[in-house]
Amino acid sequence: MKRILLPVAAALMGVTGLAYAMGDPPEEESSFRDRAPSDEVVYFVLPDRFENGDPSNDTGGIEGDRLTHGFDPTHKGFYHGGDLKGLTEKLDYIEGMGVTAIWFAPIFKNKPVQGPEGDESAGYHGYWVTDFTSIDPHFGTNEEFKAFVDAAHARGMKVYMDIITNHTADVIQYEEGNAFDYSYRSLADYPYSRQVTTSAAINEGFLGDDVLTEENFAKLTSPEYAYTPVVPDAEKDVKVPAWLNNPIFYHNRGSTTFSGESSRYGDFAGLDDLYTEHPRVVDGMIEIYRSWITRFGIDGFRIDTAKHVNPEFWQKFVPAMLETAEAEGIPNFHVFGEVYSESPDSGFLARFTRRDGFPAVLDFAFQTAVRDVVAGDKPPSVLVDMFAGDVNYEGGEKAALAMPTFLGNHDMGRFSTLVKSANPDISQDELLARTKLAHAMLMTLRGSPVIYSGDEQGFVGDGHDQAAREDMFPSRTDSYNDNDLIGTDATTADANFDTAHPLYSLIRELAAVRAKHAALRSGKQVARSYNDIAPGLVSFSRFDPETGAEYLLAFNTSSDRLNASSVIGYGARSVEALHGSCPQTVRAPGSVALELPPFGWCIARLSETAQ
Repeated sequence: MKRILLPVAAALMGVTGLAYAMGDPPEEESSFRDRAPSDEVVYFVLPDRFENGDPSNDTGGIEGDRLTHGFDPTHKGFYHGGDLKGLTEKLDYIEGMGVTAIWFAPIFKNKPVQGPEGDESAGYHGYWVTDFTSIDPHFGTNEEFKAFVDAAHARGMKVYMDIITNHTADVIQYEEGNAFDYSYRSLADYPYSRQVTTSAAINEGFLGDDVLTEENFAKLTSPEYAYTPVVPDAEKDVKVPAWLNNPIFYHNRGSTTFSGESSRYGDFAGLDDLYTEHPRVVDGMIEIYRSWITRFGIDGFRIDTAKHVNPEFWQKFVPAMLETAEAEGIPNFHVFGEVYSESPDSGFLARFTRRDGFPAVLDFAFQTAVRDVVAGDKPPSVLVDMFAGDVNYEGGEKAALAMPTFLGNHDMGRFSTLVKSANPDISQDELLARTKLAHAMLMTLRGSPVIYSGDEQGFVGDGHDQAAREDMFPSRTDSYNDNDLIGTDATTADANFDTAHPLYSLIRELAAVRAKHAALRSGKQVARSYNDIAPGLVSFSRFDPETGAEYLLAFNTSSDRLNASSVIGYGARSVEALHGSCPQTVRAPGSVALELPPFGWCIARLSETAQ
């Protein structure tokens, strides 16, 4: 056995530097725009939790206490002080990992604090928008955002914004809301044609929201069909653009149950659910987000809560964004929707690429499959079956190359946390080994890999949501600081930007391999050998899109050392190890003998010439 790692010095140079070091000319300034979405290694970050570059904006310029301005770095549900200046200052750290695109949580101006008395929290995460045209002052200014985008672009790094069209902050109340616990009121029980309290006829001539014309919606004049919307005087003009302050542009049907009709019409956790069937809402949202492309030249949108919006909205919105980007000289603008799912079956996700028109969706099927086989004890055939579903996507297997793949996130929790939850008595060494294996899969299997900020520093959260949003800069939050991290003696009370951390180093090395070998970015992927009964071997071949050269990706999902053979192409005669524990020779035409340590892997290029 021979274990070969790409030299760290080369990997440190990042994608552009690596190409130049190997004798290729440096990229033209604009050539990063030419990269396909499948080429990107993406870093997802919550700006509030990354780095505090300007303490003067910690309270967003708002007077008062934490329930007014939202800043309390000791509480996991409030602003902690991270901002755009801090993110810009740490671009060396991000780029050094081999990252080529940065995706950050929404940074639009938010309602600083909301929630019932005694259970308040802040909009540090960015999903409670009041002003869709401006940067939240807790994070900086529009000018600082432009400086960040320009700084990232100067390094050949793309910038993806996280956007919301489904809802705004919780501003609209219902006169009858408290008496009925804001429960959802259906289309059948509360039609648009009757006033909710008197049953008097309203909205005469309105034919419902199946008729998506301006003429029809001009007849929808009263929003009082399910509840009586009430906007507090202090907030009647808080939303920007101004049209968003009119309750007629919201569904106003109460809280979603996340199932059935309410999944599209209900208020998500009390947030004001936009009437996305309404032509004015469609046009307004297109206008809002076109402006972020034209003003700042960003490179893509991750779209929040996509499955809670009607398909007809996306059928207009997505083409408008792509057309705007094309006109601005951004040919590979990436649009990917969040369609939350906990199934390794991609059929549900694929629906949103075929019917709704999304070019890509976050690959929750990949996440679930890797969790099942690496965090859990399911056979690796789950992975094979999941990839077999790529044919379901609009555009098939080729389109699946652009799906952003990930292991965990700020909502469901970190992958390390999921491993620990599935294996409560796991040792730190095994937790690190399983987490490394998952990252090896993430960085080499089909898709555009997404690294969640903090994963590369071995963060292990207590759970999901707020518990999975630890600070990268020294934290003052006790529930974060008592966590045992992996691969380090540090805690979240320390600054965690260690470029020698074993997970940071692993990602950097694999990103460099990925950058050098097109097969690992855009090559066709074929399942080879796999265990369909218990944890063990799973192997794939990927092929260079230009030369057809074969690459072998083999993984051991078992806690035992593995000796097994894998199918390979019959033309292969030798093995060039690129990363992990790889053999030096081919056993016979069509077969290679593998010896992998527990949770180990082999990434290799196969040659038709014997060495």
